[in-house]
Amino acid sequence: MPAPPADLGPTVGGDLVGWLDSHTDYEQAMPTRLGAPTLDRIRELCRLLGDPERACPVVHLTGTNGKGSTARMLSALFMAQGLTVGTYTSPNLARLNERLARNDQPIDDGELDEVLGALALIEPLLGARPTRFELLTAAAFRWFADSPVDVAVVEVGLGGRWDATNVVQPDVVAVTNVSYDHVEVLGPSLEDIAREKAGIVKPGCHLVLGETAPTRRDVFLAAAADAPARATWVRDREFGCEANRLAVGGRLVDLRTPAALYQDVFLALHGAHQGDNAAVALAAAEAFFGAPLATDVVTTALGGVTAPGRLEVVGRAPLVLLDGAHNVAGVLALAAALVELHPAGGAVAVVGMLHGRDPRAMLEALAAGGVDVVVTCTAPSPRAVPSATIAEAGRAVGLTTVAAQAVDDALTLARARVQRDGLLLITGSLYVVAEARRRLANGSSSYGAGSLGGP
Repeated sequence: MPAPPADLGPTVGGDLVGWLDSHTDYEQAMPTRLGAPTLDRIRELCRLLGDPERACPVVHLTGTNGKGSTARMLSALFMAQGLTVGTYTSPNLARLNERLARNDQPIDDGELDEVLGALALIEPLLGARPTRFELLTAAAFRWFADSPVDVAVVEVGLGGRWDATNVVQPDVVAVTNVSYDHVEVLGPSLEDIAREKAGIVKPGCHLVLGETAPTRRDVFLAAAADAPARATWVRDREFGCEANRLAVGGRLVDLRTPAALYQDVFLALHGAHQGDNAAVALAAAEAFFGAPLATDVVTTALGGVTAPGRLEVVGRAPLVLLDGAHNVAGVLALAAALVELHPAGGAVAVVGMLHGRDPRAMLEALAAGGVDVVVTCTAPSPRAVPSATIAEAGRAVGLTTVAAQAVDDALTLARARVQRDGLLLITGSLYVVAEARRRLANGSSSYGAGSLGGP
């Protein structure tokens, strides 16, 4: 099977890396509906570990886009309230350790080595061989239980119903949105995707629903009624983002919850869509505590939150942005942000993507956001769409298109085409964003070692 990204080498011991990599990795080879879904393996793993998934309250988070940013905001809100927070997210940008964090600090190499070693010892006792994601999920639960943490924010890896994280009994379930992604596994319709994600709604949970389209919203409402959930809040009904304005270094938002209105809150993230994510995070925090949060808690948390690889500024003169938008809905949100951040247009984009995407629709959205030139690359993943295929789609929508192969080559070609007062965007896949981020930080492209900078 294909090897996962080469970030594991310096992270944990070589023997454990080989052991972890020998397991099926659906991030490298996406499953299909041919495989019978089951939670049996992760349940057995957790049982052998002493059911660590039940050691603390859990906020379980799903959605097509915005999960990572929302998880970071929610974790920041909990930390500002004084809680010790475990956060489990995927995928990682630079190191495997990023997926398991305690108070926003990734698990260190020694602790990761220890928890993976414990899993390696019990694996022979399992009835069936677990996947790589199941092992990492069990590792997160074990680490959070041992740390210990006051609350865990757990992001779904894929879908919801059959995701390994769905062994938790959540206190709060939060949903960002539902759009087309991983249709070969979750689809084909948006309602089908919603049903898969609604599979994490459990008896007694408090559902915080960011999806507002009636047919998709009703799928979650039906799941909440069947569970039954103890309460359900819907965006634009019980909570929402009432005002959302561009500000220096981020957004200025007004956020409403059932118990409070927080006005002129600075959110240190770019893109209007982050206002909706912030509304979901704040509502989920209020649902967890059963009371509104103090204004200073909200302003401290949201004013300091970061989201690497999500409209992240990594260079200036020219402005260089990284954004892991990897489906049409995500690119449409990105395009709207580009119009705000760089209204002059004429942007240059490095784009690579994975199979299952619609290159033409994604590039049309980028063009609407002011991108004129696209340098295509092949993402560093076995699931990559060939650079030439993306380039063909770019030419079909009228973009000036150059085909490169590796991400580093694409960065060099793109740099030669962007003006000093222009905009360079790297997008299409988190694999491309991660590789570009490493290259820029190491100074191995034409940008030089000093290119990384804050917003």
